[in-house]
Amino acid sequence: MCGIAGFSRYQFESGDESLLSGMGQAIYHRGPDAGGTYLDAGVGLCHRRLSILDLSAAGNQPMFSPDRRYVIVFNGEIYNFLDIRASLEAQGHQFTTHTDTEVILTLYALEGPDCLDKLNGMFALAIWDTVEQTVFLARDRIGKKPLYYTHQQGKFAFASEIKALLPLPFISKSIRDDAVYDFFAYQYVPDPKTIFTDIQKCPPGHYMLFKGGELTIKRYWDVDFSRTSNNSEEALTNQLRELTAHCTKQRMIADVPLGAFLSGGVDSSGVVAMMANQSESPVKTCSIGFDEERFNETEFAKAVADQYHTEHHEFIVHDNVSDNLEHIVSFFDEPFADPSLVPTYFVSKLARQEVTVAIAGDGGDEVFAGYEKYSVDAVENNLRNKVPGWIRKNVLPGLANLLSAGSSITVLRKAKSLCDSLSCDPAMGFYLSNAQIDQRHWQQLVAPDFANRLGDYHPSQITLDAYARANGPDHLAKILYTDLTTFLPGGILVKVDRMSMANSLEVRAPILDREVIEFAATVPSAFKFKDGEKKHILKEAFKPLLPDDILYRKKMGFSVPLDSWLRNEIKAIAESYILKDNNGLCRYFKPAVIRQFWQQHQNGSYQHGTLLWSMLMFEMWYQRYIESEAEAA
Repeated sequence: MCGIAGFSRYQFESGDESLLSGMGQAIYHRGPDAGGTYLDAGVGLCHRRLSILDLSAAGNQPMFSPDRRYVIVFNGEIYNFLDIRASLEAQGHQFTTHTDTEVILTLYALEGPDCLDKLNGMFALAIWDTVEQTVFLARDRIGKKPLYYTHQQGKFAFASEIKALLPLPFISKSIRDDAVYDFFAYQYVPDPKTIFTDIQKCPPGHYMLFKGGELTIKRYWDVDFSRTSNNSEEALTNQLRELTAHCTKQRMIADVPLGAFLSGGVDSSGVVAMMANQSESPVKTCSIGFDEERFNETEFAKAVADQYHTEHHEFIVHDNVSDNLEHIVSFFDEPFADPSLVPTYFVSKLARQEVTVAIAGDGGDEVFAGYEKYSVDAVENNLRNKVPGWIRKNVLPGLANLLSAGSSITVLRKAKSLCDSLSCDPAMGFYLSNAQIDQRHWQQLVAPDFANRLGDYHPSQITLDAYARANGPDHLAKILYTDLTTFLPGGILVKVDRMSMANSLEVRAPILDREVIEFAATVPSAFKFKDGEKKHILKEAFKPLLPDDILYRKKMGFSVPLDSWLRNEIKAIAESYILKDNNGLCRYFKPAVIRQFWQQHQNGSYQHGTLLWSMLMFEMWYQRYIESEAEAA
C-alpha cells in the first residue's frame, strides 16, 4: 500500500523537484519504506512505498517499462496479478521483479485503458506515456483507494490525499457551500466533490486521460443488478461460500506479517474463519472494545478467536479518546464525521504492532443488505405501497409538522420520520430515513447568508441521482446500488483508508472483491433480506463456520457511545471547538442555536449527539486547514 502524487507540466509554472518531493512528504505515512520521484519536461511523478510484495529495491517506484516509454506510480494490490503474469509470460514477456506493479505496466503497454477490465484489486494509479505525452489515471471499481485531482486552465495535478495538492500555487482553499450542506447531511462529502472548490475526486470505476491541457473522464465499470439469477438458494449459497473463501485466500499473499480485524460480527468472523481454515499457522486477530456494555463486542470476538485458536489481541478504549482525537482527525483533509473512525484508528494501531497487512470484513452490509436501515426501509416501503396516495401526499406532511413540536420524545421523533418518509417517493424516503440531520434542525441552524448562497440546492439529489441510475428489478436492489456507489466509497472506505494509512497498515476486504460484488448483484433480493432477516444468504454461507450466537445475534455495528462521550470524555474539547467565538461554524450557522443544541444535549432534554459530533469534526477540520493558515497570514 502506498501513496502517489504528480502533475502535468503543461502550462505548469513551478514544477521543480522540491515541489514534487514536498507532495510525497505530505503523504509519507502512506509509504514510509521508500520514496521516489520522476521529473521530465512533461510530467512530475512521486511515490511513497509501503512494501508488501517483493521487499527489495527492485519494487520501488516510479517504475519504467523496458523501453522506458511508460512510467507508473501505483497504490494498491492486484490480487489476480500472478494469473495475468503467467499469461503474459506465455506470450513471451519477461519480468525482472515479483511485483504487481510491473504486471500492470506491461499490460497497459499492450492494451491501454482496456487493461482495467483484467485487473481485480484495489488501486489508484498513474501512467505517463512519454511518446504520446499523455497521463493515464484510474481508480478501482468500488473506491477502496483514493484519487484526488485538480484541473484548472490547463493545469493538472493528482494525489492520494488532498494535503499533497494544497501546497500547489494555483490551488485556493475556497470552500464549496453545497459540500458543507452535503457533509452535514451525509457525514462525508460525496464524490466527485471535495470540500474545496479547486479539488475533485476521481469517482470509483472511472479512469482519466490528460493530454495537452484537456482532461477526459470515463466510467469503465458499474454494478449491474439487471441480471437476476434463477438458481436455487442452496446453489447460490454454496457458490457464495466458495467464492468468499477463494477471495480470502487471494488476500493472504504477502511478504510481510498478515492478520485480521475481528469485531465479533458476522462479516469479520466469517473472514477470520476462512483465513484460519486456509492458514498453516494461527491467524493474528485484533479487536477493539468499550467500557459501555452495549457498545462492546469483545466477548463475541473472543469466542470466534477461541474457536479458531487465533493469536488474539484486544484493546479497550477508555479515557484516551480526548487525548488522541485531534491527532486522529488530522488525517482527514476534509470534514468527515463517521464516529467509528475512532475505534478504526485504534484497531489499526493495535494491528500494526503485529502485522503490516490486515484482512477485514468490510462490505458485507452494503453488498448483502446488513444494516438496520434496510429493515426500516422495508417496513416503510411496504406501508408506502399500502397507504393511499392522497393520504401520503395530503395528510402525512401535515401530521409530520404536528409531530415536530414533540420530537424530543423518541417515539414521536420516529413517528415524524415515518410520516416524512411515507409522504415521499421511495428514493426520497430512503434519503429522509438516513439523513444525518433533521430538516427542521437544519432550518433552525442555517445562517441567512448561507441559506441564500445555497439557493434551492439540497443534498438529497445525490441519493436521488444514484437511485435513478440503478438498474435493479426492485427497491432493495436500487437502494443497495445507491449505498454501493455513495455511502460505501464516500464514507466507509474513506474511514478505513485514512485510519489504516495513518498507521501505515494495509487493509484488504475479500467481500469487496469485484467477483463477490458482481455475483451478489445477481442474487435475488429475497435471498438477501428474507423474512425480516438481514444479510440472509451471507449468514447461510457462513453457517458451517460460525455458531448461531454469532450469526443471529442483534447487530451492534462498529458503534461508539457518542452521546455519552459528548457529556463526559470529550466534553471539554468539544466545547472548546463548537462554542468558540467567531469559529468556522459561525460562518454557516447561527451561534445562538448552536449553543441551544449544546445545552439541550448536556441537560438530556434532547440527544443531539450526531449533529454535535458533526459540528466538532467540521470545526476541527476548519481550524486546521482554514483558520490556521489565516492566522499565519
